[in-house]
Amino acid sequence: GTDRMGSDIYSRLLFGARITLLIGVIAVGASLVIGVPVGLVAGYYHSWVSDLLMRVSDVFLAVPQVVLAIAIAQTLGPSLPNVILALSVTYWPWFARLVYAETRALQKEVFIESTAALGASPLRLIALHVLPNVASPIIVRASIGMGFTILTAAALGFLGLGPPPPTPEWGRTIAESREFLPAAWWYAAAPGLAIFLTVMGFNLLGDGLRDVLDPRIRRARAGTRGAAGDSG
Repeated sequence: GTDRMGSDIYSRLLFGARITLLIGVIAVGASLVIGVPVGLVAGYYHSWVSDLLMRVSDVFLAVPQVVLAIAIAQTLGPSLPNVILALSVTYWPWFARLVYAETRALQKEVFIESTAALGASPLRLIALHVLPNVASPIIVRASIGMGFTILTAAALGFLGLGPPPPTPEWGRTIAESREFLPAAWWYAAAPGLAIFLTVMGFNLLGDGLRDVLDPRIRRARAGTRGAAGDSG
């Protein structure tokens, strides 16, 4: 079918996928660039700077991401860059907190203490030993974050805070379709189904990556298979 302007709904749906994925990739990427260094520095160095960085992230985490993103987008105005900025500002604390916890745990490992005793600089330790060992949870969080960011972006678009018309953003498309319900139900169902499948796909991808990359899960599965083989 077509929308009220005579444009093909399917074509706008496909083009809207580009906009939605662009928002998710840039927002999550920017959150990584901000959150990972903050978490590494705060987790490795025990000083007032690390405490300050974590308290700042706690302030952001104390407010629901959707509410904070709405406030930022409303203040800046509806546009594609402002949506990306709002999502990036509200999601980086999740990466910072994750990397902070993983870095603090790694500092107690023998290989980190041994490398430091041999005279390795803190920068070398962080870049060559800490960061590679926290990469797996970062990848999993980024995959799951893609789904959550896309869902939040759709919520902003539905409220009129996303990219302005004629940009075919999925959330705005659902908002525009309300006046045609229930007669033209497919107008709202198509972008809604697209959002559902995209978010579900990234969540399943994150679960799969966690199963593959987490050594504790691999060891547990190996032990289960070994026990099953012995019992057989």
